[in-house]
Amino acid sequence: MWKLKIAEGGPWLKSGNNHTGRETWEFDPNFGSNEEREFVDSAREEFRKNRFRMRHSSDFLARMQLAKENNFSLDLHKAQDGTPMDINQNTVSEILRKALNYFSAIQAHDGHWPGDFPGPLFTTATMIIVLYVTESLNILLSSEHVKEICRYLYNRQNADGGWGLHAEGESSMLSTALNYTALRLLGESVDDGPDMSIPKARKWIHDHGGATMIPILGKVWLSVLGAFEWSGVNPIPPEFFLLPSLVPIQPGRLWSHFRMAFIPMCYLYGKKFVGPITRLVVSLREELHMHPYKKIDWNQARKLCAKEDVYNPHTWLQECLSDCLYNFGEPFLTCWPISYMRNKALRQIAEFLKYEDENSEYICIGAAQKALSMLCCWIENPNSEAFKRHLARVADFLWVGEDGMKVRVCAGQLWDVAFAVRAILACDIAEEYGSTLKKAHDFIKASQIMDNPSGNFSRKYRHVSKGGWAFQVADQGWQVSDCTAEALKALLMLSKFSTDIAGEQMETCRFHDAVNNPNGGYGTWELARTYPWMEIFNMTEIYADIMVEHQYVECTSSVIQALVLFQQKYPGHRKDEIDQCIRRATEFIEKLQNDDGSWFGSWGICFTYGTWFAIEGLSAVGQNYSNSTSIRKACKFLLLKQLTNGGWGESHLSSRTKAYTNLDGKKSHVVNTAWAMLALMKAGQVERDPTPLHKAARLIMSMQLGNGDFPQEEALDPHKTTAIDIALQYHYCLFPYSRRNDWKFLEKWSLVLYGLSQHISYMGSWTVPEISISLKLEYSSMCWQCCPHMVPS
Repeated sequence: MWKLKIAEGGPWLKSGNNHTGRETWEFDPNFGSNEEREFVDSAREEFRKNRFRMRHSSDFLARMQLAKENNFSLDLHKAQDGTPMDINQNTVSEILRKALNYFSAIQAHDGHWPGDFPGPLFTTATMIIVLYVTESLNILLSSEHVKEICRYLYNRQNADGGWGLHAEGESSMLSTALNYTALRLLGESVDDGPDMSIPKARKWIHDHGGATMIPILGKVWLSVLGAFEWSGVNPIPPEFFLLPSLVPIQPGRLWSHFRMAFIPMCYLYGKKFVGPITRLVVSLREELHMHPYKKIDWNQARKLCAKEDVYNPHTWLQECLSDCLYNFGEPFLTCWPISYMRNKALRQIAEFLKYEDENSEYICIGAAQKALSMLCCWIENPNSEAFKRHLARVADFLWVGEDGMKVRVCAGQLWDVAFAVRAILACDIAEEYGSTLKKAHDFIKASQIMDNPSGNFSRKYRHVSKGGWAFQVADQGWQVSDCTAEALKALLMLSKFSTDIAGEQMETCRFHDAVNNPNGGYGTWELARTYPWMEIFNMTEIYADIMVEHQYVECTSSVIQALVLFQQKYPGHRKDEIDQCIRRATEFIEKLQNDDGSWFGSWGICFTYGTWFAIEGLSAVGQNYSNSTSIRKACKFLLLKQLTNGGWGESHLSSRTKAYTNLDGKKSHVVNTAWAMLALMKAGQVERDPTPLHKAARLIMSMQLGNGDFPQEEALDPHKTTAIDIALQYHYCLFPYSRRNDWKFLEKWSLVLYGLSQHISYMGSWTVPEISISLKLEYSSMCWQCCPHMVPS
């Protein structure tokens, strides 16, 4: 049976905090009892049978193991019997205690809550391609690994034979062609799979024009494998990297997640690298394409893309630029002596990627970027220590659930812990969970990034990171500003409790580190370094708004809340600067509000999420229903969206259409319901009319399972506009019930099934980097404007 290992190292691995937060899986044939094995098999079969109805797994394998380690009986009772439930002190206390008992039971020994974070459905396939090309597939993956990865890919296949960009998405050429390829590389035959899955996938590919219709990202991966030709890929010249920093299109000025994929793709394109042409690759050339491989018009193929994949269509300007680069630029740049520039660019990119690998301990910013960087590392030197360190970190991305094994986009250890702490502390019974809080407290302290990237990091297009927190583990080193804000909020809240309950406080100097950086913004990982109009050069068909670092209401709200709390504890520390940042951030949130009273959320679904964060931020500076037009409009919006059963249920389609969309059948969702409740309570709905909150609270309480858990539902995190499968594995932040003089006054009650990953995502994600939350706005005009002065010279 598969065994989850927490905070363990291994050969070729280094860590600055004893691998705190690291999650890996190991197959042990002797692990687990017969009863546990039967349970796992049953969970797998249940998921398989219901995969078209419930697309997301519930992490049964991890939770079963963690509960056992914490001496908790993981009793899988179903929901309560649905009898009417009164909201009173005893009922709410019982609900909270059951939820907290369960939540504490699935906490890992290092203080975090392990969980899935799958992301786009093609991520696993890209890692398989890299392992195959580098001849590492059989070295790194055992037969049990292959078995579980195949299980995952088959479970995620749609009924029509294809795969979507995310678990709930309709079939796309990108995911279908790459996952078909991955299954074949893993040893599945042309007629393999349950219910003839492989032939069905091949039929879907052919019915939609063949693999020449795959988007540019897929064209790159198939070219690397040898099942596509580089002459069928729109040019991605590595010479871009030689441009001066003042040039807007210099890759160092692009959004962090995009540039860390774009730059290695430039390297691969510049090398025109192709892996070994094996018999299987030759077979794939025929299987994936509708016409004989040697007769394909590759010049025409580079312009093709299946309509199912076109979310961000190419403009006429993009087409003209691509044609010019293809017909004139590429022949010119590859001719001697001009080719010297290409060789120089490739050397500089290789050094840049080496720097990134070393400063992220070979984890990289995400799974997609790791696969690309690892391949480039192997091309430079297949026998290098660097490549061995890359291979050792692949395990950090593999996750096993009842749906199989997948490659996660990343993990969200820090984010989950920060919200969990806030939730527990909000309960009147928090003192009963001192052990849980102490472990979480220690985890947050151990996860702070203690140093900036090495050397002259600004010339490597990196931001300061000392004092901040990453979305996942500290070793990865990519600070995120709202993760920093949420971690800081949790620590400041913990500092108000006795050491018997919360453990030892973090040193004052480390609190100051979290707000002392003079450069920072409220985007995600760093300041905006180029201009919004650069989005017109976005070459990807499946993503929008990925070229430039944008600013978000969620990130801005988190920073406001953190700074307000920080000022309460350290009122004299850079007071004027922090006051100015809070004021400008507040103005920014107010300006972002839509006419209907909502805010668009980019890192959660969607208007409910954004509106919740906006209200939290505005409330932190003293705004409420009586003195704020923005909050009055927001309350009206939320109340209009409440369903007849008392809940809220917003679909991921809101992220795509930019209009509020209910779930099918106007179904409620426990997470949306909790977000809306939290927003309304913060806005003062209790004092005006608590009836809508009573209805919502009754609904949430009625959904609790017998063991304290809540049911798995639809995903509520968008992965950078389109790939929104950041499955909700992590359910709860518990923002509890707090009485005034009468139970009728609900101030903070809600059970939040909060799923991460984010980010997302996308890729992300989720968040904004920089530890220096306080000055982010000052140096970037609130960072709502482009900051060319932040670009390294």
